[in-house]
Amino acid sequence: MLEALAQVGGAVDDCAETALWALSDDELLASLDATQVLAQRLAAVQLGLVRELDGRGVAIAQGASSTAVWLRERLRLSGRSARQLVQLATTIDAAPPAVRDALLSGAITVEQGRVVAETVAALPVEAGPEVADKAAQLLIDWADRFDPTSLSRLGERVLAHVAPELADQAELKALERATERAEARRHVTLSEQQNGQVRLSGNLDTETASLLREAIDPLCAPAGEHDDRSPGQRRADALGEICRLALRTGQLPDNGGDRPQLVVTVSLEELVKGVRAGTLETGTRLTPGAVRRLACDAGVLPVVLDGNSQVLDVGRQRRLFTGPLRRALVLRDVGCAFPGCDRPPRWCDGHHIRHWADGGVTALGNAVLLCGYHHRFIHRGDWTVRLAADGRPEFLPPSWLDPLRTPRRNLYHLRC
Repeated sequence: MLEALAQVGGAVDDCAETALWALSDDELLASLDATQVLAQRLAAVQLGLVRELDGRGVAIAQGASSTAVWLRERLRLSGRSARQLVQLATTIDAAPPAVRDALLSGAITVEQGRVVAETVAALPVEAGPEVADKAAQLLIDWADRFDPTSLSRLGERVLAHVAPELADQAELKALERATERAEARRHVTLSEQQNGQVRLSGNLDTETASLLREAIDPLCAPAGEHDDRSPGQRRADALGEICRLALRTGQLPDNGGDRPQLVVTVSLEELVKGVRAGTLETGTRLTPGAVRRLACDAGVLPVVLDGNSQVLDVGRQRRLFTGPLRRALVLRDVGCAFPGCDRPPRWCDGHHIRHWADGGVTALGNAVLLCGYHHRFIHRGDWTVRLAADGRPEFLPPSWLDPLRTPRRNLYHLRC
């Protein structure tokens, strides 16, 4: 093995001596892709070595208190990095063989391998090894298109694809466990600082965080073109304003005013029976109990995109995407629809695919959700956006970037 690694080192030396300025753009891109694949394959080999050393107890035999401590000294890593390396090696070793094979072939990155391994490990015991193998292979197949964050979100619903008969029950149990943990760990701390400030920190459960976000978001918008406050400063000011609004009443109201309205996608039958999870417009999943509480406590807007209760197509009578129409747009696009963008809905505007000034209607079929940057970017005219046959937005790159102009979609916000 040492001889093979020496050959790899020699190849790296040759690459390092290459005059990069002499390479074409295509050669640079191909070389970047190749180095990424090789780096991940070598990382997989290293993980195998770490796992074997840990299993043999080499570190303990050499007087170290743990393999992580020993690696920290030997590889000059931080303590955190050393611990993560040992944990990752253990996780990959316990995963189905397909995960390690994919890592060694360069088909997936180490981060993606961690996601696949942890997702499979979290499957319910009753799923069995056959379902675990199917889930691992499906996630490996998806890894060709999704980054680790998106792959992790898809992994939360992987049972729906490989074992649908177990999916609903498993999801409810997972949601209930997560909700119990969040409620147990919830806290808010106000710490006096020496510089005249107070540090606000804490953790909120999903339900409380959603209510807070809905309450402060309307007050977080810039006050005008000369508003130079940062987003964090605007959120801090909005939180203060919410407190002032509550205190102006003379008492903290238990039912005064209109409460923030949350959008939860769940049918009336499921809401009444309390048998299925619900989804907020941000994509966050809620237990049936949380959905029922919200239905009693805060106004829950039923998601009827084409029903008589909500008029979504407001035609040319209005220019802005507001009210029910904006909510429908958020539910469809989830966030900025431009490929690769991770901006959430509250940072986005509704964009007319066919410009309003050119006769385009203010309707869901002529709309796409874009953040401020990509809204301006699209208006420059190099990229084209359209709605595909399934009603979701796709973007056509300029011909100088892709001569075939192959349609692209944002996979970051994808939901199963």
